[in-house]
Amino acid sequence: MSTVRAINLVLPEVEVYLAGSSIDGQLVLNLRSTLVDPVVKVELVGRGYLRWLEEENPEQDYEKRTACTNQVVYVSKTQNFHIKDGWLDSGVHTFDFHFTFPPNIPSTFTSKIGCISYIVQGTCCSSQVVLAKEERCLLLQGTAGDRRRHMKDKAPLVVEVRKDVVYFCCFRHGCVTLRISLEKNIFCPGDTIVFMTDIDNRTCKYVRKVIFALHCIVLYRGFSSRGEPRYLEDQSEVTRLEAQTDTAPSEAMRVTSALVLPKPMPVTSTLRENKIMAFRYELVGTSDLPCTMSTIVVRVPIIIAA
Repeated sequence: MSTVRAINLVLPEVEVYLAGSSIDGQLVLNLRSTLVDPVVKVELVGRGYLRWLEEENPEQDYEKRTACTNQVVYVSKTQNFHIKDGWLDSGVHTFDFHFTFPPNIPSTFTSKIGCISYIVQGTCCSSQVVLAKEERCLLLQGTAGDRRRHMKDKAPLVVEVRKDVVYFCCFRHGCVTLRISLEKNIFCPGDTIVFMTDIDNRTCKYVRKVIFALHCIVLYRGFSSRGEPRYLEDQSEVTRLEAQTDTAPSEAMRVTSALVLPKPMPVTSTLRENKIMAFRYELVGTSDLPCTMSTIVVRVPIIIAA
């Protein structure tokens, strides 16, 4: 039976921590009996890791895949507690700890290829044997990124796409135009993106709906087993909205929509800032053109800054 009955981390009720902020908590140790020469500590660790598989030589007849990996430590801090007289009596013991997050670390992030995670871990050891350990994950909002290079992007933004349509069944043709307008394209995590969509339907069919989605495009930098640099770009959907438009033939319609950004989320950044991942965002409007296999897509660049 272990000497340690229970070990608990008591953390403040903070949903999301901000880079550069502090965390104060307690490590609570409940002992069944006296513990001699214990080592009690709390660690704050933030790591980034990525891994994907790619074909080693696509020109060869047989398939041989190699793993591309990379990792980085964003923060690693340890607080060791002084044990008076070198022993702890049975009962409950409380240890206060304090950590400050570095100001330039990235946000918590998870995808099928990589992740950025932050944990607080409390440990009780004796004679280099771990007697008890508890680990808690933290959500962190990063603020890294050069705000100065985004100042020019505060102006209103309009993106327009036109798609021609031919209906062979009735020998008619037409076009659909989608125009997305924003008062600005710089937003913070937790903000609401409000935008207007103008639909100009110059066909003989109804345009029933438009699907809006915010895409996060991530550029990963890894290394092959031979140490060669490798890059992979992947995208995921952050949030989406489906708008029923029912725009009649030869008519135009304006739709006002809103997407709420989650928190935390990575800010727009470069590989130099995040070391193994670079982030950018697009607001994408998509509509299937009626009675065709065609789709009209509008892509609007969005900047996330914190």
